[in-house]
Amino acid sequence: KIKLNQQMNKTLEAIGQAIFKRWFVDFEFPNEKGKPYKSSGGEMIDSEMGRIPKGWKIGEIIDEFNLTMGQSPPGNSYNKVSEGIAFFQGRTDFSFRYPTKRVFCTEPARFAELGDTLVSVRAPVGDINMANERCCIGRGVAAIRHKTGSRSYTYYSIQHLREKFLNFEAEGTVFGSIGKTDFEKMRMIIPSRQMINLFETIVYYMDEKIGNNSFSVESLSQIRDSLLPRLMSGKIRVPVEVRA
Repeated sequence: KIKLNQQMNKTLEAIGQAIFKRWFVDFEFPNEKGKPYKSSGGEMIDSEMGRIPKGWKIGEIIDEFNLTMGQSPPGNSYNKVSEGIAFFQGRTDFSFRYPTKRVFCTEPARFAELGDTLVSVRAPVGDINMANERCCIGRGVAAIRHKTGSRSYTYYSIQHLREKFLNFEAEGTVFGSIGKTDFEKMRMIIPSRQMINLFETIVYYMDEKIGNNSFSVESLSQIRDSLLPRLMSGKIRVPVEVRA
């Protein structure tokens, strides 16, 4: 069951990425007749980032998203006994889609909200996860959400911009990093709100399924890790029916 859920999650995320690319990179989102926009003769205009659909524009991250840069709480507030709120510092905590809870803190400084996209902004830059609960973020993490509140559109948009984040990793003399100003001024194509809302309507339910599957995987893993050592040591015995 764990393996099946993990494979399903990878498939669902691949579908979300494919829809995002087709709509917001290839510009083949459905037009008013439900046909692919660009290949059906949809009007395109020139921009600094190439030809884009009429009504779309070029702007900066700050124009479309709310950004929170993390701030590390006092060191003496950290613990690994689940006191306080989950605390995430960066890549070490990231896994597939959602971070792994290892450290907690009792004096949080900056927060990410449920559904925010989390971005590693220090050594290395560009790893991406999503918050599956309200949590504390340290200076190695930024939380971002589209101003419409569209969490799925945010996640796949930031995934698409990952190559730009990697440029900041390459520019670092020792450790790569990206500051708030550079993050906010990153250039991007800004689609119509209509298309953002339609994308969210379609992909949100796939992302909910990923969340449910991930919760199931976590629960099943805890049961497995608890039972296996006891079964192997003989502390738990499973009766076997012997048939004649």
